[in-house]
Amino acid sequence: MNQERRARLGDAAIDVLAESGSRGLTHRAVDAAAEVPQGTTKNYFPTRDALLRASMERIIELHAAIPRPAPVDRAGLAALLRTLLEHVVGPGRVRVLALLELQREASRTPWLGAPLDAFAAADFAFFEHAQRSAGLPVTPQRAATVTLALHAALPHLVAEGPLTQAAAGLDDIAGFVNGLLETVYGAA
Repeated sequence: MNQERRARLGDAAIDVLAESGSRGLTHRAVDAAAEVPQGTTKNYFPTRDALLRASMERIIELHAAIPRPAPVDRAGLAALLRTLLEHVVGPGRVRVLALLELQREASRTPWLGAPLDAFAAADFAFFEHAQRSAGLPVTPQRAATVTLALHAALPHLVAEGPLTQAAAGLDDIAGFVNGLLETVYGAA
């Protein structure tokens, strides 16, 4: 199968998930978003489950492509976390919205839960490694606290609610990151 076409359809499925939610994810909607002839998506992904799986796999592929250099100190870790959160409100917004939709769908579609769980677990491992690489006194609880705070920030960042963002400190991403690291690890 044409890998370029698969990627294009995966990207279109992500757009549909972000715009219309999981209930709006249909073969026809993806055909329209990808601007391909009707029936093309069904040829590549014959069932709705195959389409959900393709969307998830494309999100994971795009997530893996984001540059995430290992920080060498606390300032580098703060810069990395800030950059990743800024990506969420910028070019990564659609992908995060689609991921949140897939997580919701996983509550009704059990097979979807396992790969999403593995994806999240890898994220926890990455952030723990990043904290260690930065030379911080990491414990599993500290690492998990930082990662959970980052994950919890995602829906509020993409929802763009100014009152919620101000209440959580997300209206100042650099301040949020520095405050998070200070709360978990103490003053620099």
